[in-house]
Amino acid sequence: MISQAIEDYLKAIYKLQHGSTENERVTTSVIADRMEVAAASATNMIKKLAEMHLLVHTPYQGVELTNAGEKIALETIRHHRLIELYLAQALGYPWDQIDAEADRLEHAISEEFEDRIDKALGYPTIGAHGEPIPTKQGKIKDLDYPRLSDLETGQPAIIRRVSDHNPEMLRYMNQMGLQLGTRVEVREKAPFSGPLQLKIDVDKEESLGLEVAYNIFVDLAP
Repeated sequence: MISQAIEDYLKAIYKLQHGSTENERVTTSVIADRMEVAAASATNMIKKLAEMHLLVHTPYQGVELTNAGEKIALETIRHHRLIELYLAQALGYPWDQIDAEADRLEHAISEEFEDRIDKALGYPTIGAHGEPIPTKQGKIKDLDYPRLSDLETGQPAIIRRVSDHNPEMLRYMNQMGLQLGTRVEVREKAPFSGPLQLKIDVDKEESLGLEVAYNIFVDLAP
């Protein structure tokens, strides 16, 4: 039986694998931090997942999902992102609340309910925060957008995705007018990791901290 806890761990490990750079390892301590549990609890779950052949754990090298583990992770992520989009579009939830609601619902819906949400939304491929939605067949098209914090001065861009891990940050982005599809341009970069002076759409300028800019992903505009 695949429990809710197992699905949560597999989903988190998948996101860590695909959100890390080439030299970063998905270690027990990294997983424990993401799951907000003690290292001993993460170690026990990793051992269990390895025994179920859902991941491979190499001591001092970290973990990697097997095909079976990745399949479960992607199915859970598909449920999560479809629910998020439904909450946002059909029920009017703000984007800073949908992640927590989807966490509670993603394990409970049936495949039929998933199909009905998918159809009602018009078979979407992009979620409420701009992330790709896995297909029912377990395929996902990763969208490799640069971070706003890495943008060159004077280069216009369009916001395509935001990190959903911090609801307070999402509320702040919303207050600043930084939403999916918003056109932005870095006008100035302060030295020593200082804030960015950002042009938002055509008539607004704001100062934006690097931490927030790091969690916004953009598509370069002509």
